[in-house]
Amino acid sequence: MGDVDGSSLKRTPLYDRHVAAGARIIDFSGWEMPVQYEGILAEHRRVRTQAGLFDLGHMGQLDITGPDALPFLQYTTTNDVSKLGPGEASYGMLPNDHGGVVDDIFVYRKPEGQDGYFVVINAANVERDLARWAELKGRRPDLDVTITDLSDTLGMIAIQGPASEEIVQTLTDLDLANLPYFSLRDATIAGIPVRLGRTGYTGEDGFEIFPAIERTGALWDALMEAGKDAGLAPIGLGARDTLRLEARMPLYGQELGDDISPYEAGLGWAVKLDKGDFVGREFMAAVKAEGPGRKAVGFKTVGKSPAPRTHYDVQVDGQKVGEVTSGAFSPTLGENIGLALIDAAYAGVGKPLQIIVRGKPVEAVQVKVPFYKRSGK
Repeated sequence: MGDVDGSSLKRTPLYDRHVAAGARIIDFSGWEMPVQYEGILAEHRRVRTQAGLFDLGHMGQLDITGPDALPFLQYTTTNDVSKLGPGEASYGMLPNDHGGVVDDIFVYRKPEGQDGYFVVINAANVERDLARWAELKGRRPDLDVTITDLSDTLGMIAIQGPASEEIVQTLTDLDLANLPYFSLRDATIAGIPVRLGRTGYTGEDGFEIFPAIERTGALWDALMEAGKDAGLAPIGLGARDTLRLEARMPLYGQELGDDISPYEAGLGWAVKLDKGDFVGREFMAAVKAEGPGRKAVGFKTVGKSPAPRTHYDVQVDGQKVGEVTSGAFSPTLGENIGLALIDAAYAGVGKPLQIIVRGKPVEAVQVKVPFYKRSGK
C-alpha cells in the first residue's frame, strides 16, 4: 500500500465522504481507499468497544445461479456447499489445480424462495476469480450454470463492534437478535432494500450490507446518523488489518496464495475432502495425509522492538525456517504479534523463534491463536 499518486484509480461511491471526513487515502488493489481517519489505534479500539463503519465497495460480488449451481460450486470450491440451508453462509476457497488457493471466499445460499448463491470475493482478485470460474465452467459443459458479476451494481458496507446490532436494529424491522451468525437475509434498512449478511472480518459481531450501488451513500449516512450516540465512526483499512490479525483471519496474498495449501495455512477446516471430487482435491488430500511441510503459527515478540512485518525472515538458531506473513502492534494486547509460515518441524506453542527485524534478530515465542476472541463467543 502506498499514497495515491494521482493516477486513474477506481473509487467507491463513498470516496467523497472519506475525503470530507479527513481520511488519508491510499492505493489499495487499484482503488482509492481510506487507510485511516483519526488513527489506527483509536479506530481499532473503537471497533472493539463500540462500533465502526467500513467501506468495502472495492470487494467483488457474484451471483451463481442455474439448475447446476450447487454441483458447480461443489466442484470449484473447497467447502461443502450442500450443507447450506436457505440463507446460510460458509467460508471456503477457490483452489487452483495443484492444491493452492486462487482466492478465499464467502458463499451465501440465497434466502428462502430464491435460487442460487451469492459469493463475495477479494478486491484484488475479482478479474482473476471470474477468469478462473469461466475456465472451470468450460471444463464442465455438462453443468448448466450462470455466473453474474454484480460488483459494479452493488455497494458493500460493514458495521462491526459490540454496538452494531443495536445501531442497525433502529433502522430495520428484521429481528437481528435472532439472526444467526453466518447468514444472509433480504432486508430494508433506512428504507433501502439490501442483502444483509452476518459474518465479519474483525472478531466482533456485525453485519455486511449490500445495497444497490446508487443507494450506498444514503445508507452510509443513515447508519452514521443512527450510530452517533453509540460512538459509531468510519474505520480505515489500517485498523481493519490489525483487527483481523488479532482474530487470526487470513489475508489473501499473505496467509493464503497459489503456493500455500489450506492445510499449511491452518484452514483445513474449510476443506471437505469427503464431499466428492473437486479441483485440487488430490493434492490437498496428499498434504493432509502426509502432514503439511509448513505450518502457519502465531507468535508474539519478547521485549521491545519494532513491529514485525510481512516477509520478514523467521529463524531458529540462526537458520531460516520461514517468514512472517502478517505482523503488527496489537492495540488490544499491547504487544507485537504476527503470523508466520514456517517449517513444520519448528512449529509448536511455546517454541522460540527469532524474527529478523531491520537486520537484527528479535526473540519471539509461538502462542495459541486467535490472539483475541470476544467474550461470549
